Amino acid sequence: MTTFLANPPMPASPADLFAYLDRLGIRHATVTHPPLFTVEQSRKLRGEIPGGHTKNLFLRDKRGALFLVCALEDAVIDLKTLHRRLGAGRFSFGPADLLRETLGVEPGAVTPFGAINDVSGRVTVVLEAGMMRHPTLNFHPLVNTMTTTIGREDLVRFLEATGHAPRIVAAAEGSEQPAPA
Repeated sequence: MTTFLANPPMPASPADLFAYLDRLGIRHATVTHPPLFTVEQSRKLRGEIPGGHTKNLFLRDKRGALFLVCALEDAVIDLKTLHRRLGAGRFSFGPADLLRETLGVEPGAVTPFGAINDVSGRVTVVLEAGMMRHPTLNFHPLVNTMTTTIGREDLVRFLEATGHAPRIVAAAEGSEQPAPA
């Protein structure tokens, strides 16, 4: 049985996220830019931000389980076979209303930082193994008008603190498990 709150909590803002990272002692740096909706736009406007640049896929399997797959921006993720790698049902993209409800973000701003809003732990976070070879990673901080850089170990620490211990999986074509840190 599903229960609905009369006034669901407001999703965290970027300022809330940064304060949470600060409380965890996690270093982060953020750059503001015009809204970015695609990897192509990101490449053109991000400037010289160092670190691995990413894309994030909000997926729902045929059983209703939710997944957030985070990978390098140029990683090839085959949705027709990914479900086998993750032990899930076949995938489709999650609808925008479900994205807003669980991660508190809009399409175009999908990010692992959205785990801060998933207080019920409905979303399984998958970090692509090839991405995790980069010492620093870049994600939108809940909005697509900024990019935040964070260390890979700090990303894992953040996710664990939100109750989303990530699965690190070779999810992209040609990817391998990361070398030990």
